[in-house]
Amino acid sequence: MNKQKNYIPPTLTKVFGRSLLLPTLALSFCVDAATPVGMKYTITRAENANDTKNAMALPYLFSTETMGLNAGVGGVVQGIGQEQLVIGGTAWGGEESYGVSAGLWNYRPWFADRAFVSVSGMYAYFPDQRAYTLGAGPWPNDNPRPGSSGSSQDDYIQGDGFSNWLDFKIEYVLPLGSAKHSPTAHYHLRNGLLTDAPSSIYWNPLETGSTVLLLRQFNRYQSYTNPGEAKQDGDMNAFELGIQYDNTDFSPNPSMGSRQYIGYSYEGTLISQDSKWDFVELDMSKYISIGESNWALQRIIALNFWTGYSPSWKVTSVDSQNSQVENAPPYNEGATLGGLYRMRGFDSNRFHDKASLYATAEYRYTLRHNPIKEVSWLRFLNIDWFQLVAFAEAGQVAPSYDLGELTSDMKLDGGFAVRALAAGLVVRLDYAMSEEGSYMWFMVNQPF
Repeated sequence: MNKQKNYIPPTLTKVFGRSLLLPTLALSFCVDAATPVGMKYTITRAENANDTKNAMALPYLFSTETMGLNAGVGGVVQGIGQEQLVIGGTAWGGEESYGVSAGLWNYRPWFADRAFVSVSGMYAYFPDQRAYTLGAGPWPNDNPRPGSSGSSQDDYIQGDGFSNWLDFKIEYVLPLGSAKHSPTAHYHLRNGLLTDAPSSIYWNPLETGSTVLLLRQFNRYQSYTNPGEAKQDGDMNAFELGIQYDNTDFSPNPSMGSRQYIGYSYEGTLISQDSKWDFVELDMSKYISIGESNWALQRIIALNFWTGYSPSWKVTSVDSQNSQVENAPPYNEGATLGGLYRMRGFDSNRFHDKASLYATAEYRYTLRHNPIKEVSWLRFLNIDWFQLVAFAEAGQVAPSYDLGELTSDMKLDGGFAVRALAAGLVVRLDYAMSEEGSYMWFMVNQPF
């Protein structure tokens, strides 16, 4: 019998209730959005056209109910050695918590013009980590399984411990569409907008956009302890294969076009002897420009749909009163909702099951006025614009891929956000509300 492994995710930038957050850079530094593959590009800003590098470095403070006051510093730079290469990292510490996260993204080996290698990871210690799961243990048949759609918000395990992760990935840009002659797109910006923006975009992978293949190997380790109790820990070592087609006009902040991703994740006997599971997913996004206005440089409707299914997941009876999950992804992998990407009005990885369905809509309003440009001592932030966002989300998880179950009694949330384009990177602060409370998230890149 395979046991279900558990670990706490490396996502800390959230606020519960009255906690205070003063964010300036994401703790869990990442250059990907919800999908682990991205279009390869470089950015030239008219404001620093003579500089081949885009860089940002900032200190930050944050405080939460569980972590107390923490201080840190983070930074990112693109264009050192290779024009598309990104290097970034952050380190922080408080009375009990500490951590460091760093990565190198989109390194192109000398022997493969269309291949890009990325490595990133985190080593951190946190108090009161939370997981909506029972782990490998059984649960009573007359109670909802922790993390399932009908489970209680208070049904979780919690403890102090480490949350470490390490990701390796290789992406290959196919010689198709806009990437037929070059695997890298080159964006030229003025005030954060394309100087040569297309008037329209059509869907055809053979003629437009960029198609990227992904091979990822990802590892997680988590531990948690409580006074007077034995330490619990778990790890995961899995692979992911995927393909993404992106025909948006400006990948970091699209105003038109679309994006589709299909992925398959697997953990098994190849590198993990005591766990076996798999998961398939489909992620689709659409962007619609509704033009500028007196107050806005851009007005964008952004739509996203995501669904996933774990064929290996099964529930077995332990006895007449208890059941147990076998061959399932960890609670924060696979068909999981809640957190900074999907269902932002709920705690991280709040819901998980065999199948999932999710949809969201955002109205992105890029302000014409940029107050930072009028403050000389803040110009080092390289902020080109601010964006106001309103969003709504709906999602559900279920023990089978049944559209009736997945669209019944869906979880709902909504919120608003303030985002900025800083040195070519979108930095976002999202605030979302649901029936289970309100949460604030700070992260690099649009959620989709």
